[in-house]
Amino acid sequence: MTFTQARFTSFEEYLTTEASDLSEGRYEYWNGELIPVMAESFWNDTIALFIQVVLMSIGVPFQLIRPHNCEIEVIGTPRTRFPDLTVLDEIHLTLLDRRLTITRQMPPPSLVVEVVSPGDDRSENYLRDYQDKRDQYAAIGIPEYWLIDPDRSWVMVGTLIENQYQFKTFSADEMIVSPSFPSVDVTASQVLNAQR
Repeated sequence: MTFTQARFTSFEEYLTTEASDLSEGRYEYWNGELIPVMAESFWNDTIALFIQVVLMSIGVPFQLIRPHNCEIEVIGTPRTRFPDLTVLDEIHLTLLDRRLTITRQMPPPSLVVEVVSPGDDRSENYLRDYQDKRDQYAAIGIPEYWLIDPDRSWVMVGTLIENQYQFKTFSADEMIVSPSFPSVDVTASQVLNAQR
């Protein structure tokens, strides 16, 4: 079955479109068009689900933890992103009725997590997660941003300070320190080895 992606005259038109009227799958909004987001690798998905379990084990309600399916309106191009994992606030449960899209009129989520796909520091994957998404998430005020990078064997936790993320890097058996979730009790190697 072939789907033709609709062209929208505005971002507002896109936002008012019911989820059931959009093609299945995940798409980023690029200048009026929906561009498919590549499927997650099995290992990236496994790491995101591991983080979900860790957060649930410290009492974060499961309905607030959204692996791969929460769309976030950002500034710039593309206009929307789908983090590997998003942690909502309770207020979002009352604001998200028609589709799982956090707009800029809503409070930002508490945390976004990206699992970096393989590539050197000039690769599209690296630049997207380490620069583009970092800047877009900071611009909308997301207080905490995790970069999990299996190739480089580290977990970086960014805290938003004066509109920029200040990162602390954790590797090997170092305990990850999360300002938003201080009860997190997991090492970098446990996160990185979730894929094994």
